[in-house]
Amino acid sequence: MFEGYDPDLVAWVLIPIVIFFSRVADVTIGTLRIVFVSKGWKRIAPVLGFFEVLIWIVAMSQILKYANNWPSYLAWAGGFAVGNYIGLWLEEVLAIGNLVIRIITAKPADLLLQHLRNAGYGVTSVDAQGSQGDVNILFALVQRRDLPEIVQIVKNYNPNAFYTIEDVRFSSEKVFSPRMKVKKNVFGLGGVRVGK
Repeated sequence: MFEGYDPDLVAWVLIPIVIFFSRVADVTIGTLRIVFVSKGWKRIAPVLGFFEVLIWIVAMSQILKYANNWPSYLAWAGGFAVGNYIGLWLEEVLAIGNLVIRIITAKPADLLLQHLRNAGYGVTSVDAQGSQGDVNILFALVQRRDLPEIVQIVKNYNPNAFYTIEDVRFSSEKVFSPRMKVKKNVFGLGGVRVGK
C-alpha cells in the first residue's frame, strides 16, 4: 500500500492519518446506524452497516499491519472520538424522526394552546392535578426538525411551563406540522396533506 515511500514517513505520518480518517468514517456511519436502528428504520440501517463493515475490513486490515507506534494508537482513539461526535452531529442536523413534547403548565393553557394550533401543530390538552393544584397537560407529536420552533412558542407564551421531550419510534397517524401543506389535485381542489 505504501511501497516506495520513506518508511519513517509512512509509520509516523501517513499511517496515522489514514487510520484517523478511516476510523472517523466507519464510526460516523456506525453511530448513524445505531440511531436508525433505535428509530426502527429497517431499510437504511443494514445499508449503513454494510458500508461500516466494508470500511473496517478493507481499510483496517491493510492499515493494522503498520499500526505499531503511539501516533497510530492516538489516531485510532482520536478517529473513534471524532467519528462519534460527527455521527451525533449529523443525526442532529438531519433531525430525523418524530418526537412527543409534553407541556405541563400550572396556569390555564388556553393562550399557549391557541398559538401552537395556529402555528399548525396538532395538540391535545388534558386537565390534570399536580402537587400544587390544577394543571393543564398538552401533548404534541411533532417532527424533530420542528422542535426549536415549538419550544420557542412555549417560551414566548408560557415561559414557566415544564416540558419533556421523547423520541417516538412509531405512530399510527401522520404528524401535524406547519411544514405540511395541502396538495391540490388536477382540479385545484384540496387533497392530501404532504410534506414540503
